[in-house]
Amino acid sequence: MVKSLPARAQVKEEETWNLKDLFKTEEDYERAVEAVKTEAEEFAKAHKGTIQDAASAIRALKAYQKLYEKLIPIGTYASLSVSVDQADDQAQMRDSKFGSLAAKIASQTSFVMSELSELPTETLQQASQQSDDFSVLLERIIKEKPYQLHPEVEKTLAAFSSTFQAPYSLYNTTKLVDMKFPDFHVNGENYPLSYVSFEGSWESDPDTAKRRAAFDAFSAKLRDYQHTTAKTYDMHLQAEKTTSDLRGYESVIDYLLMEQDVDRSMYNRQIDVIMKELAPHMRKYAKLLQKIYQLDEMTFADLKIPVDPSYEPTVTMEESKKYIDDALSIMGEDYINMVNRAYSERWIDFAQNTGKSTGAFCSSPYGNHSYILISWTGSMEDVFVLAHELGHAGHFYNAFQHQNLFKSDASMYFIEAPSTMNEMLMANHLLANSDDPRFKRWVLSSIISRTYYHNFVTHLLEAAYQRKVYELVDEGGNVNATILNDLKRGVLEEFWDDAVVINEGAELTWMRQPHYYMGLYPYTYSAGLTISTEMAKRVLKEGKPAVDDWLSVLQAGGSKKPAELAKMAGIDITTDQPLRDTIAYIGELIDQIEQLTEEIG
Repeated sequence: MVKSLPARAQVKEEETWNLKDLFKTEEDYERAVEAVKTEAEEFAKAHKGTIQDAASAIRALKAYQKLYEKLIPIGTYASLSVSVDQADDQAQMRDSKFGSLAAKIASQTSFVMSELSELPTETLQQASQQSDDFSVLLERIIKEKPYQLHPEVEKTLAAFSSTFQAPYSLYNTTKLVDMKFPDFHVNGENYPLSYVSFEGSWESDPDTAKRRAAFDAFSAKLRDYQHTTAKTYDMHLQAEKTTSDLRGYESVIDYLLMEQDVDRSMYNRQIDVIMKELAPHMRKYAKLLQKIYQLDEMTFADLKIPVDPSYEPTVTMEESKKYIDDALSIMGEDYINMVNRAYSERWIDFAQNTGKSTGAFCSSPYGNHSYILISWTGSMEDVFVLAHELGHAGHFYNAFQHQNLFKSDASMYFIEAPSTMNEMLMANHLLANSDDPRFKRWVLSSIISRTYYHNFVTHLLEAAYQRKVYELVDEGGNVNATILNDLKRGVLEEFWDDAVVINEGAELTWMRQPHYYMGLYPYTYSAGLTISTEMAKRVLKEGKPAVDDWLSVLQAGGSKKPAELAKMAGIDITTDQPLRDTIAYIGELIDQIEQLTEEIG
């Protein structure tokens, strides 16, 4: 039975993360804020107007790095505090104040990139040769030189950075503070509803009456806020379009891909191939679910149901540790020590409470350990999600030990590979430890319904929808709720065709995802999972040599481009072969589930 959520103050401390590793007291935080304000002013006085050759560029960048290393824990503390309770007034104000502080410092220090961009390319290359620490940053500056604006314009844009972030904050406030869901009713019984309970329980509930009633009630509340949410999103889109135009990009898509070190063909290929070639496999899976549950019709509201609901194990937070330790032990002692520390040192926020951000994420501030947010419901899905987020933590744990601030953060295109790799290791471990047909079917269906559905279907359909939105914006258009609903429904109908009825409310799923405020993020989930699928096959086949290659990739952080990182793992993502191989692998898993279903009867 799903219960109403408690307030943050009512949850157990041991189920929350320990932000005191960042700042022991509020006074420590405030002192750090004042210190970084002073350091930013002193930095500007010491270095503004001095960057004229390779030596002065390196001096300025060393001081710039030190400044931003001090800013990172401040921003992390502010954002993590509000993420667990959006209704906390103190946390809200702290986060808003940090946004203003970050904007001010960005404006004060914008001269660094402006002055570097005005240097001849030869000078920047010389600086890169003299100090490898800044080679990646200087290479990016060279690449972006044609799009750099006048220093005063850059300074002004930096000063408005917190304003540009406002739509995302407004989206979260609407979603997590103002949106209150009513109970829904089935056969005379009342059931509580919230974002967490819907996405964590009701959406996959085996009881068709409850599941569909929850979907209808959830969609009805989303619909109440569709126009405000659409206007918020349009504000974000128009800011991106204006910035893209000012900088001279041909399209917003090109502007957003620039920071990923990915060309447009790789972006389009990921969307187009999956939309066309994965769809038949997933339609087959949908029809299998319909047959198992003997549904009169398969609707969008039924897509998250488990293949075998009576076989779904419940897992406590403590039990999850053994599952994860066993599955990830192949990664080596140092990696498992990191995982164990995440539990013992409270890097993870397990609690369910009102006002907490939905879904899960991993925040990895440079120079500190990672923090993981998840709302634990006790399903096996949570174990996969936690393994996923620990994949991000393991990535940055390794990268931070081997790379500096400017070389530790991999491209967004690659960022989901280490996380989805852990999901694959979890699934492979479970499969290797049982010959029971029912258990095997449960594991295989978990891979499809969680790992691949989430990353190759949910996020990929978001990416296909997002591309249509940006194409419209590039033509000078705006969006509203009607347009966004139509675009989303069109993408869903194209993918599912006649296998799934796209019932009323399905078109509103664009309102549920914060990724649209993070650039071209959605498509990168499938890109990362393509790499991790191929890598997991290598680990299964080769063992330690493949693991050692993978650890080297993690340690490389952002020192190499996505294609180079994949090549270190023995995967060529400059071709479509890894993607097509992954789609074929998904098809094979669905065939196995179908065969096991017939065998089990």
